[in-house]
Amino acid sequence: MKKDKLHIHWYPGHIAKAEKKLKEQLSLVDAVIEVIDARLPISSSYDNITGLLNDKPRLLLLNKADLVNAEELNKFVKILEEKSGFPVLKSDAKNSKDLNLIVKKAVELSEPRIQALMKKGLLRRPARVMVVGMPNVGKSSIINKLTKSSKTKIGAKAGVTRQQQWVRINPKLDLLDTPGIIPMKQEDQARAKKLAFVNAVSENAYSNEIVAKELLILLNEKYPQIVKDFYKVDELSLDSIAKSRNWIVSGSKPDIERTAVYVLRDFREGRIGKFILDEI
Repeated sequence: MKKDKLHIHWYPGHIAKAEKKLKEQLSLVDAVIEVIDARLPISSSYDNITGLLNDKPRLLLLNKADLVNAEELNKFVKILEEKSGFPVLKSDAKNSKDLNLIVKKAVELSEPRIQALMKKGLLRRPARVMVVGMPNVGKSSIINKLTKSSKTKIGAKAGVTRQQQWVRINPKLDLLDTPGIIPMKQEDQARAKKLAFVNAVSENAYSNEIVAKELLILLNEKYPQIVKDFYKVDELSLDSIAKSRNWIVSGSKPDIERTAVYVLRDFREGRIGKFILDEI
């Protein structure tokens, strides 16, 4: 990888395998919870999600909402509701206040399919829901939050492979705890950069220095004064931040690699500010 250019690559074979696994699991569930990173309400969702899920009802969950500006996020909630036609909720891993609402919406979305099965003579059963989303959007934290209230684990059911385990959330909801991974198209490098900013792609796919530089460019466009104030610099660059922190290596040169790591960490942990990187 060239030091002066960021290019993030996905592997078509991995994408095809992930999509195939996801489609196999879809036949087992009534509805889907799609987890989206609130910092990237558009970029962290799969473009062809409707086609991929075969029109399966879904709940859009904007996770890590504690890392973004609430008023700004509300605008995206309305946009996503209008675009998808499905409910959109905000969530974060630090509290469980939204737990009951997530469960309620998932059950409501599952009801039409359950009713259809009952008309065929089958007995009512709990709603079956799967959680999907890009890497590092918080699928695991959502599953953990939902399953904390779970008391009963359910073994393999008819038509379910041994690797696919169900968890009883409550008498009305079963969760498939092997979430699918929704892949991204590798051609969209603008989106790929944003996914790298939030650590949603493998660190092997890019260099910290290049990604941190690109992040500072974007932050300088959207939130310049907030970031400059945080780092106490007049110019947003890895050089200036390194010098302000006195991170110097041999030859009195700024320690760019160390600075890049800290800039990415500061952003990802919400230390700099509460930012949304997508545009409405």
